Amino acid sequence: MTAPQVPARGGPAGEVEAALYEVRRKIYPRAVHGWFARWRWALVWFTQAIFYGLPWLSWGSRPAVLFDLEARRFYLFGIVLYPQDFIYLTGLLVISALALFLFTAVAGRLWCGYACPQTVYTEIFMWIEHRIEGDRTARMKLDRSPMSARKLALKGTKHLLWILVALWTGITFVGYFTPIRELLGALLTLSTGPWQTFWVLFYGFATWGNAGFLREQVCKYMCPYARFQGVMFDKDTLVITYDRERGEPRGPRSRKADPRGAGLGDCVDCNICVHVCPTGIDIRDGLQYECIGCAACIDGCNQVMDRMGYPHGLIRYTTENALERKLEPAAIVRRVLRPRVLVYSAVLLAATLALFGHLALRAPLKLDVIRDRALGREVEDGRIENGYQLQIINSAERTRRFRVTVSGIDTIFVAGGSEFEVGPAGVRMVPLPVRVEAGHGEPGSNRIAFHVHAEDDPSVSAEAHSTFFVPR
Repeated sequence: MTAPQVPARGGPAGEVEAALYEVRRKIYPRAVHGWFARWRWALVWFTQAIFYGLPWLSWGSRPAVLFDLEARRFYLFGIVLYPQDFIYLTGLLVISALALFLFTAVAGRLWCGYACPQTVYTEIFMWIEHRIEGDRTARMKLDRSPMSARKLALKGTKHLLWILVALWTGITFVGYFTPIRELLGALLTLSTGPWQTFWVLFYGFATWGNAGFLREQVCKYMCPYARFQGVMFDKDTLVITYDRERGEPRGPRSRKADPRGAGLGDCVDCNICVHVCPTGIDIRDGLQYECIGCAACIDGCNQVMDRMGYPHGLIRYTTENALERKLEPAAIVRRVLRPRVLVYSAVLLAATLALFGHLALRAPLKLDVIRDRALGREVEDGRIENGYQLQIINSAERTRRFRVTVSGIDTIFVAGGSEFEVGPAGVRMVPLPVRVEAGHGEPGSNRIAFHVHAEDDPSVSAEAHSTFFVPR
């Protein structure tokens, strides 16, 4: 789109000023049905069933998924994670990035068109808008009409439903950090904490604003993915493409007309591909960064082709090489499975197996040792003592009793109690004096090891190293 131009003020006649930004023109997407629309709605249902449903699942006496920031514990079904397990979040982010690279290299912006939260909630909000105000033409007519009781009722009903969906989305989001049943009870009694209230309202307001008003502006101007996606495309990436050779020259005609005899292509210039586009672009002008790959234009064009009796595929998923070389579908698939895609797939598979394999084999016990700042001191009978703080993390969701031993120097032992009980999914800091008999150990620092094992299951064990200081 070209920037709007206005006559220059104070300049020579004929000069114009070009505005840096175009005032947004509201887009009225038309409802569309077809194979890709069904896929899009299937993913809307799938993603929202997961998002809205997970906080309600229970695992024993607790929520199955809960990120308890106050207690610094993160529950994922039978797994309990701690801040020390940050490496798993890093691995998950790496896997997500690799998956994004893979999907983009294969078929462009699949994430944007089908599973991105902005797309999903915009689809939900547009469905509500369509049910309340009608399809494209009716909505445009309603917006142009003066305010009336009918218009106020329709707009008010639409926004009320939008706000209800947005608030429930905000409540669900906070339900991942506060048990949702407790959260609902607090909301009903108006006793939520300040941060809970803030995030419910903030997330709800963001959903209402982004899906109800900003819509394509988020994709075009706020999301960085639209800007760098081009570097992940190549000539064998499947993208939504208008077949210019088949469609041009475009023009209207009757259903009975012979387009070839009239010197026309298959495009009847109905503009339905523009009317159904959620970002308002014309795919016939070529691939543009605003295209989110939702394939609404494919469904819309196929509907017109059906009415005209023409074959599908005037607008379709294909590759630049396929158009230039007129490749058959089998050849397109072979070229899509190119080395770049295979490398992405192999790295993604390896990272996924490594992450979930390590998570499955993760020991339910962690041990950290902090040595006291004070150097070793002499106690009764000439023994040397050093002090330590042991942090024992019990990831199991039952109370366990652990025994601590130490090795590394002859005669080294734990002074005082060496057995400690740690509650379910609990953390305990244990002060631990360690001694050696007089005359043992080299003067200076000596490397030692602490061993902790569960009394009910010796296979549950952990080891941590530290140093023992012997005065010179």
